[in-house]
Amino acid sequence: MAKLSTKDLLQAGVHFGHLKKKWNPKMSEYIFAERKGIHLIDLNKTVKELEHTAAAMKQIAYSGKKIMFVATKKQAKEIVKEAAKSVNMPYVTERWYGGMLTNFSTIRKSIKKMDTYEKMVKEGTINSLNKRERLMMARENDKLDRTLGGIAQLNRLPAAVFVVDINKEHIAIAEATKLNVKTFALVDTNCDPTKVDFAVPGNDDAAKSVQIITDYLVSAIKEGLEERKKDKDNEKPLEAKADAETAEADAIVEETQAKTEEAPKAEKKTTKKPAAKKTTAKKAEEKDAE
Repeated sequence: MAKLSTKDLLQAGVHFGHLKKKWNPKMSEYIFAERKGIHLIDLNKTVKELEHTAAAMKQIAYSGKKIMFVATKKQAKEIVKEAAKSVNMPYVTERWYGGMLTNFSTIRKSIKKMDTYEKMVKEGTINSLNKRERLMMARENDKLDRTLGGIAQLNRLPAAVFVVDINKEHIAIAEATKLNVKTFALVDTNCDPTKVDFAVPGNDDAAKSVQIITDYLVSAIKEGLEERKKDKDNEKPLEAKADAETAEADAIVEETQAKTEEAPKAEKKTTKKPAAKKTTAKKAEEKDAE
């Protein structure tokens, strides 16, 4: 994963914040200066927080858990959607349904409706419905697919969420915090960075800024997934070797047990023969005595 420089971030406009009158005082530690009434973000701190965030997201990906990407603002939605798809992660880019995390079981029921519709289309059973019913079902499915299509493969709560603009996506942040789901976010000067676990200070309004930050984090996720796959592939030969060694050990144990069981039988046979000889000798002595 190539390290981003402050020059790269500067060219993408990551340093531009909001107007001074709209700032959040809790962002003061990330603000470098003010120019023409606009706050400028300290890019050295952005690089530091970005690397910290990337390392945490990489570890989550390596563990095989899911990170949900959330961005419904116009200039960020397509960027985030494509980024999430590239690493097979769930995403929400149209609308955040209230309860999408806290009432996940109900959301899963809506997703099952989509699956049922797709099954009916595939099997051709939808043709048994009249035109009006088919039209209503198609409209409902399109609406569900637009809002929930990005999380259709999500069978359980994600381990973390990555959000662009925590003010706009405040419900998502609140639900994730309530469920102790890790929160990552691109945070502008009008936001409260203490509301998330990992805050990356930067411009969340410019498409170039969102693109460069998202791409960097996605590359970290890709590294985590690749390392996980590599380690799994290395474990397979080791498991096969361990199974072979176990089978060999079991065979030795069985052979030893068989020998142990045969040993007493041999001893019994050996002890009987001297006893028989002794009896014959006694008989000979008695005969001579007579």
